[in-house]
Amino acid sequence: MAEGLMKRLYGQRAYVQSAGVHNDMEVDGFSVAVCREIGVELDRHRSRSFEEMQEWGDDLGQFDLIIALSPASQRMALELTRFFHMDVEYWPILDPTGIGETREAKLAAYRQTRDMIRDRMIARFGPATEAPAEA
Repeated sequence: MAEGLMKRLYGQRAYVQSAGVHNDMEVDGFSVAVCREIGVELDRHRSRSFEEMQEWGDDLGQFDLIIALSPASQRMALELTRFFHMDVEYWPILDPTGIGETREAKLAAYRQTRDMIRDRMIARFGPATEAPAEA
């Protein structure tokens, strides 16, 4: 969600690459659904791990900032960046997986997460460059 939102809000203003602790391959269908509601398409997005980024030749030293959305990703980012000069920020964002019994309850949790990420981005990086759809 974060990569798609960042690209939608800020376009080409920054190079954005999302990665996680684990490679889950496909993006969660609930994430796809709630992002589509605001004009963010995640259908072709694929999850990557930090290790996979390195295997593909991404130089972590090229990044200025890593934003971690979970304690596990923060630990991994800090470990991987010991030798690079870059900032690591931790944003405590709700993990919606496993929340809610019904489809509507699950979608509500994912919407809350989506909106938390969007609000943190705007607070951190300023008003959107692109014109995002409203949720």
